[in-house]
Amino acid sequence: MILEVAAIQVQPGKEAEFEAAIATAYTLLKDTEGYCSHTLRRCIEAGDRYLLQIQWETLEAHTVNFRESERFTTWRSIIGPFFAAPPDVMHYEVVHDSPHQ
Repeated sequence: MILEVAAIQVQPGKEAEFEAAIATAYTLLKDTEGYCSHTLRRCIEAGDRYLLQIQWETLEAHTVNFRESERFTTWRSIIGPFFAAPPDVMHYEVVHDSPHQ
């Protein structure tokens, strides 16, 4: 399992519009082979900053199945206009995991 983490800064005053736009764009993720789940978090201290976390089965599910598809182009056209700067995107793999209780 791979975790994609995107740190997103939205143009000030556009937060509600961004949240509405990304809510409609999630279907593009869900239609991608290898997509598992996602979470969007808004920063408490800086309300124009968000953390988008997406679980993928493999790195290629994101970098090939999604990024090289028309779905990604559409995704960026929906949420990109709200960005104050390009998102910082990184991928993580599990090294240690706590047991489920």
